[in-house]
Amino acid sequence: MVSIASLWLPILLSAVAVFIVSSVIHMFLGYHAADYQKVPAEDDLMAAVRKLDIPPGDYMVPCPTSHRAFKDPAFLEKFKAGPRAMMTVLPGGPIKMGPQLVQWFLYTILIGITAAYISGRALGPGAHYLAVFRFAGATAFYGYSLALIQASIWYKKSWGTTLRSMFDGLVYALVTAGFFGWLWPR
Repeated sequence: MVSIASLWLPILLSAVAVFIVSSVIHMFLGYHAADYQKVPAEDDLMAAVRKLDIPPGDYMVPCPTSHRAFKDPAFLEKFKAGPRAMMTVLPGGPIKMGPQLVQWFLYTILIGITAAYISGRALGPGAHYLAVFRFAGATAFYGYSLALIQASIWYKKSWGTTLRSMFDGLVYALVTAGFFGWLWPR
């Protein structure tokens, strides 16, 4: 068994490396450009939503207030007539990436801690590089990728977007696995 504390270096270095790799993926590679589509009459939609002064948050239209709503003819007619939408409203103003980047970095550390915990419980000091790589990599892949599938199943997020993000998660997992295998206590 290997303690999480003894794995602080691979946790930290893999988090930094994943942060850098994710920046390269999103700023330079461009394959996430297809993740969102432009709404026709975007200016009209923005003006209409702006007038409603909807606070930031997640919304569904039409939104059932209970399971009984699915038996209410008025609700069913709105549901049938459409459009139906799920949307996240963000505040206006300048883009502030700082808080999101901090949260992303903390998340990469959390994934590293989880990979350290699982790998450290399964393997002892001096474990072979590939054994560490498999445990840390699989754990990191689960953390970075598998929960993304729920958004496509339940919220109709594009499967293409989900699969591209899962590919990113695979890359992040391989980076994490490499650092753990390299820096595993001997």
